[in-house]
Amino acid sequence: MDLDFPLILTWAVLITGAIWLFDAVALKPRRVEARKDESEEDDEPLIVEYARSFFPVLLLVLVLRSFLAEPYQIPSESMVPTLEVGDFILVNKYAYGIRLPVLGTKIFDVDTPKRGDIMVFIPPHDSRYFIKRVIGLPGDHIRYESKALYINGERAEYEFVGQFYETIGREAVPVREYLETIDGVQHTTYRYPIDERPREWTVPEDSYFMMGDNRDRSDDSRRWKYVSEDKIVGKAVAIWVHKDPGLHWPTFERNGWLNE
Repeated sequence: MDLDFPLILTWAVLITGAIWLFDAVALKPRRVEARKDESEEDDEPLIVEYARSFFPVLLLVLVLRSFLAEPYQIPSESMVPTLEVGDFILVNKYAYGIRLPVLGTKIFDVDTPKRGDIMVFIPPHDSRYFIKRVIGLPGDHIRYESKALYINGERAEYEFVGQFYETIGREAVPVREYLETIDGVQHTTYRYPIDERPREWTVPEDSYFMMGDNRDRSDDSRRWKYVSEDKIVGKAVAIWVHKDPGLHWPTFERNGWLNE
């Protein structure tokens, strides 16, 4: 079971803050009054001491994580080759507006997602964070046919890079690599020899159509439709460290800014 860390952190801040405040307002004055010598050290309860110590730290972490930046680890191959399993990325939490923690309600506008952005969000069918590329904006008509994207009737630009083989089970499967350009944003995509019928979508208002760069190995909007605006977490801006699964040391060889 996945832990809802933002919710846990929020409750930890509220509880430690409430204990500290209640003690300062109601309990501490009584302790001071009960002591004969006010120069004596305050006999503070252990739970209040812990709350007073942890509250500022937890509050700082909550503010930084909710409004500025948040680390996120890539768990799947859906964004390969742009993002690999084990990449740790930095998510800009204010790129698309300031939002309340846990609730996700936007309280201050900054910018809106652009086609080609790599965005972290909560999909409609799962409570976990997902990361995909923004393909369709509100009102866009998206068509996916013969492994090619058509946005509002215009085909994305493609440049064939090459082909390699990947072992899946006992079979060597050919994988074709292309450079795809959407609104001036160029990125690499992979295509596997998997048939997929042509499909079309019209993106509703306040929603976005998301796809992984590893097109045939990505669970994305082609299956679960659209990402609601209030489920946006932030914009992925950089890879800051990489660690392969298992007993491996972190490396900084893949460090760099995304979409640059």
